[in-house]
Amino acid sequence: MIVSTYSIVACDLDAGQWGVAVQSKFLAVGSVVPWAEPHVGAIATQAYANPQYGPDGLALLREGLAADEVVRRLTEADDGRDERQLGVVDREGRGATYTGSKCLDWAGGRTGEHYAAQGNILVGAETVDALAVTFESTKGQTLERRLIECLAAAQVAGGDRRGQQSASLLVVERSGGYAQLSDVIVDLRVDDHERPIEELRRLYKLHFRLFGVTPREDWLRLEGDLRSEVDERLRALGYDSLRAWAGVENLEERLDGEEEIDPVVLEALREAS
Repeated sequence: MIVSTYSIVACDLDAGQWGVAVQSKFLAVGSVVPWAEPHVGAIATQAYANPQYGPDGLALLREGLAADEVVRRLTEADDGRDERQLGVVDREGRGATYTGSKCLDWAGGRTGEHYAAQGNILVGAETVDALAVTFESTKGQTLERRLIECLAAAQVAGGDRRGQQSASLLVVERSGGYAQLSDVIVDLRVDDHERPIEELRRLYKLHFRLFGVTPREDWLRLEGDLRSEVDERLRALGYDSLRAWAGVENLEERLDGEEEIDPVVLEALREAS
């Protein structure tokens, strides 16, 4: 099967994060295209995708090879290289992209500081250009938000010529995931949807509610009228403590004592009661 796709592999070296975002007229594209490992790199394998480019490419990146050398070694060893497409970002943020000569039009890619963008069976080059321009213009935002915005802009620019079906977002950071025991910050997949990027954005909003971090200076003192409001809402929901309610709603990671409250938790409580 052809993974007719547009994707971007990228990193934020200051945050120590690497990631991949992809959209395709292909079922469950997230199960094939994206690969990433913190302080190693990120890879997207697509077109007549060779899934071994993922683990084999990460192994080469672990050796410290540059992105363009990884692309060279993977493709030179592959008899099907003319029908492959590949994007790589290495541990230093160097990007490389490859499009085989037999990939279906429009197909191509471009690279820039800390990213590689590529696509095949696209409406035109403007889709890949939108990936690149959006990534470059959103510097300062979190990597996961930048990657979602890249997908959205690429779709507006034309996207996959065959249409939409699935999308995926993968971002990794050493011990940056769940309970600081996982390297996966976010791994969201929309396997089959009429508007997969919109659905991916919705899922990311839920993910951020549960696992995001609000700067401590933005937390609210839980006292006076606010304390009374929170207690009243908890009683109306049948709970005797904020922790009991938050545990049911999977928001316990956003609690830290009883003197302050994360605004995200407060918003969720107000929506629930």
